[in-house]
Amino acid sequence: MEKTLVITGGTGGLGSALVRRLIYEDYRLAVTYLMPEEATAFEEEFDVDEDRLLLVRVDATNAEAINSLMKDVADKWGSIHGLCSLVGGWAGGRDVAETDDVRLERMLDLNLRSAFYAVRAVVPYLVETGWGRIVTVGSRAAVDSPTGQGAFNVAKAGVVALTKSVAQELDGTGVTANVLMPSVIDTPATRKSLPYADYVTWPTPDEIAAVAHFLLSDESGVINGAEIPVYGRA
Repeated sequence: MEKTLVITGGTGGLGSALVRRLIYEDYRLAVTYLMPEEATAFEEEFDVDEDRLLLVRVDATNAEAINSLMKDVADKWGSIHGLCSLVGGWAGGRDVAETDDVRLERMLDLNLRSAFYAVRAVVPYLVETGWGRIVTVGSRAAVDSPTGQGAFNVAKAGVVALTKSVAQELDGTGVTANVLMPSVIDTPATRKSLPYADYVTWPTPDEIAAVAHFLLSDESGVINGAEIPVYGRA
């Protein structure tokens, strides 16, 4: 059976790697983006008919925009079977006592609110379908809480709590929710921001996408409310 999947923030490194794994399987994909340059590169790589791949510009930090996205996808394809929430961002350099409100709100918007809005909006469609998969992206920082990035740590801890909460709420409905816990992902942007790091130990987007791919599958139904470490050796 062909399944409909929404991937928010899906034009980035991890999202593109996941789409490469899904696009030629039995999925219809609605992929959101915000930056036009990411959409351009994405369209050049994935020249697929809109009946299989729909690229939509959406501000994932806007609740109404996310609500409209889910309704439009359900209207277009009849149902929704899964969500992979990939929107996020990092800002370091500040301990909690030094974190201003602008930085705090930015981290909460990008990481926690984007995930919360997407999960909240998709749940009714998944429950109606009677089968569903939710995959979010937390961070090892939600557990280790390194110094100098308090706002990010708090936001990602919220994503973990959100995912575990909805996993319990939907237990028995056929819908599962699990959270990926990366540390550092080997992308060009990360290498640029950490030029002297030993990136040989970092997991690649494709390696993490492989785990997300499994969590979105039929075979993952026995996993619910799990924090999945995808640290590699980083």
